[in-house]
Amino acid sequence: MNRKTSYLILAIVGAVIPIVFFAGFAAENGLDLFAFVEALFVNGAAGGFAADLVISSFVFWLYMFSNREDGPQPWVFIALNLCIGLSCALPAYLWARTRGVS
Repeated sequence: MNRKTSYLILAIVGAVIPIVFFAGFAAENGLDLFAFVEALFVNGAAGGFAADLVISSFVFWLYMFSNREDGPQPWVFIALNLCIGLSCALPAYLWARTRGVS
């Protein structure tokens, strides 16, 4: 399997798995944004993961904006990052960067 295909598979898996968890949360709590944010920081372990993810996402955004000349436009990947997560947005971005490479 080549790198391009690996990125695409990882982007799909990185979308499906978080959506399963988000759907379970929404089934129990509805679409309550305040409950979602509260659950992100329910304890130190969850808060540490959430903080790490926010920082990593911000670094990813900075990287995309600093490489606009030789990469795809960042806006669609920021939307993926905010709506699904970094586990989908990062491999999707890497796939888009390697689309022209065989």
